[in-house]
Amino acid sequence: MTVLYVLDLFGTVVFAVTGALAAGRKRMDLFGVTVLALATALGGGTARDLVLGVRPVFWVDDPLYVVVGAAGAVLTFTVARLWRLPERVLLVGDAFGLAVFTVIGAGKALAMDVSPIICVLMGMMTGTVGGMIRDVLSSEIPLILRREIYATASLSGAVVYVVLAAFWPGTWFSAVAAVAVVLAIRLAAIRWDLSLPTFLPTGERGEET
Repeated sequence: MTVLYVLDLFGTVVFAVTGALAAGRKRMDLFGVTVLALATALGGGTARDLVLGVRPVFWVDDPLYVVVGAAGAVLTFTVARLWRLPERVLLVGDAFGLAVFTVIGAGKALAMDVSPIICVLMGMMTGTVGGMIRDVLSSEIPLILRREIYATASLSGAVVYVVLAAFWPGTWFSAVAAVAVVLAIRLAAIRWDLSLPTFLPTGERGEET
């Protein structure tokens, strides 16, 4: 069992938890919670495998991903009925899932010997698509479309991983460094409400001043 595989399962559980929490905020039943949790946990990797032409997709080839995702959903459903979890738990959990899945996606693309640019894009896709599916199904504006720094954190981590893996292939250092970069950027954005500059036409800029 490799480090990347363990990280992949961990990311699956974390994203399943965020999906379950989002479902809980919409008062879904246990079935709805489980469906949303699995869509969140498996969506990014499924999109990645479809784009890369991987058949079968990862969770069909290894059903353990479905098992741990469903277990995370049921556990979250049970705990949330006993204790009220703050909304920040969803954001922090999502940051961890984003970081881990970004590295996993970039790593799987690298293993297929595709170009570095595609590896970076696959890392970002793996990290962000699951959260987009979760937000759309729970009638929320996806985090990636808000002013918050989200996709940028994933993109930065994917670039760090691909660059470091070129110099130190097959080592844990690249993965840890990339996860740390994504987490640092995303958690800083949450803590200090950071965002990228937005485009405003000259007229609208003058109206705001």
